[in-house]
Amino acid sequence: MTKHVFWQLFARTTEVLDRRVGWHRLPSLLGIATLIGLRQRLRERNLHDTSPTTSTKHSPPENDRYLTARTADGKFNDLENPAMGSAETRFGRNVAPEHTYPENDWTILEPNPRTVSRELLARDAFKPATTLNLLAAAWLQFMVRDWLGHREGDKKDVWQLRLYEDDPWPENPMKIPRVPRAPRSPNDTSPPTYINTQTHWWDGSQIYGSDQGTQDRLRSKHDGKLKIDLDVLKPVRSDGAKHPADEPGFWVGLAMMAVLFALEHNAICDHLRAKYPSWSDDDLFSRARLINVALMAKIHTVEWTPAILGHPTLQIAMGANWRGLASEGGIYTFLGRIMGSEEVNSGIPGSSKNHFEVPYSITEEFVAVYRMHPLIPDYFDFRSAATHKLLLPERRPFRSLAGRQAMELMDQVRMRDLFYSFGIAHPGALTLHNYPRFLQEFVRPDGKLMDLAATDIMRIRELGVPRYNEFRKLLGRPPVRTFEELTDNPAWAEEMRRVYDNDIEQVDLMVGLFAEPRPKGFGFSDTTFRIFILMASRRLNSDRFFTTDYTPRIYTQAGLDWINDNDMSTVLLRHFTDLRPSLRGVKNAFAPWSRVTH
Repeated sequence: MTKHVFWQLFARTTEVLDRRVGWHRLPSLLGIATLIGLRQRLRERNLHDTSPTTSTKHSPPENDRYLTARTADGKFNDLENPAMGSAETRFGRNVAPEHTYPENDWTILEPNPRTVSRELLARDAFKPATTLNLLAAAWLQFMVRDWLGHREGDKKDVWQLRLYEDDPWPENPMKIPRVPRAPRSPNDTSPPTYINTQTHWWDGSQIYGSDQGTQDRLRSKHDGKLKIDLDVLKPVRSDGAKHPADEPGFWVGLAMMAVLFALEHNAICDHLRAKYPSWSDDDLFSRARLINVALMAKIHTVEWTPAILGHPTLQIAMGANWRGLASEGGIYTFLGRIMGSEEVNSGIPGSSKNHFEVPYSITEEFVAVYRMHPLIPDYFDFRSAATHKLLLPERRPFRSLAGRQAMELMDQVRMRDLFYSFGIAHPGALTLHNYPRFLQEFVRPDGKLMDLAATDIMRIRELGVPRYNEFRKLLGRPPVRTFEELTDNPAWAEEMRRVYDNDIEQVDLMVGLFAEPRPKGFGFSDTTFRIFILMASRRLNSDRFFTTDYTPRIYTQAGLDWINDNDMSTVLLRHFTDLRPSLRGVKNAFAPWSRVTH
């Protein structure tokens, strides 16, 4: 039996096992094997290229630094296809393109996204995710800012949502700007595609930028370091560039993560300078970026993911994604040998690069399932990391943590106390009726009022992502037949039946993901998880700096040791030593911290 035939048979067997039993109900060893098989099937069926068929030649940079360092715009990560994954290239797809034509302008507005927002998503009472702390929510947005961003459209080209008479919205119709489509020839009848403004790679572009001009503004040009205003520990933008606080979605949680890993970059520079005193500023910067990004990828893989997906099988599987099953010892080593796969045995870092026959990109379906705004709570307390005493006289609503007000808060509360306050607080659970109401009447930095929940629903439809039941089918999952099968909450079933006029096929993807029962310990749905197990590995598999170039020659042995020896807790403690009492005994920095007592 050839290796290919073995994998085909194995994948089909695990798919049947998952359908009949469910991977999460199996013993851990069998559950891991099933997940490996499911990932294989997803790789075969659910990776689709949307890039133009005509190729564009890209001249290499003047020097050969791109061979051993990440470029600012993501080009030349893949040396055979230099544009792959770079900024200003198209999002890919996890479903076949023929299933991604947007609905017509009439059906796409049914049911009204504003109705879905008000009747199914609006928070009735805050539902906390008690196994997590609020850093988990800030981290997710920090990662998403690295991976993706859609272009903003013409404010005059809008969707118009007609509102009911009892709707308090100040204008009728509600207007939601459309997302600009990627250019194409007049005779092209294929589904529309969309441009990613960020690099698709896991390359830290949220702190390093996705173009050379931004990156140059962020660098100090001394010892490889990034600029940081050390008086108030805020990210710096200079030379007339738009400040991050003026970008939609900016809040204090995002700023905290940006500062933390800018500080970490600079600490890595100091470490490398001591080891390699003859290195230039560019040498130190490019190596420190590689190391810092890999550390972030490791934290996301072996800490954040097991925190939000707290199932025993996933605790092993995600560690194996980074280190391999051989690291788990005993029977898991035996399983890895049976699989005969390099990444299964030893982990993806350092394995062979693999695009699985499809050029790498972030996908629209990935964007859709990661719309997780219910993670944000309504109010925030800020306490001292030393004494646990309140530092501000009253609880702060989210509005006072966003935009320029976030910078004012960072002037009032020390960074160590911000991290402590997030470490002991909970994010919201990803369920129906837990979407923050303040985000349903959110004022952007440019003054535009928006219902972000209605916008999320409209965006998913507009970008051609299938609705919930069709999405399940295209991922190899059986469709649900009734609203009672979709959710184990009878009240929710009745509410969805009313909003969707008793048509289960019309249920929006986000609504279905928030409504469906989930495996034990899971912070998001099993349907979302299917995209996760496919794309979380792919972000590593396709990147030469995580695979063939994850070597001492490229990273230095000192760099690889830094990645191996550190985690989220050590990063926090390196820069904010006063957090040690609250992190003592905490195994995962994204789990609730200990409250200090005095």
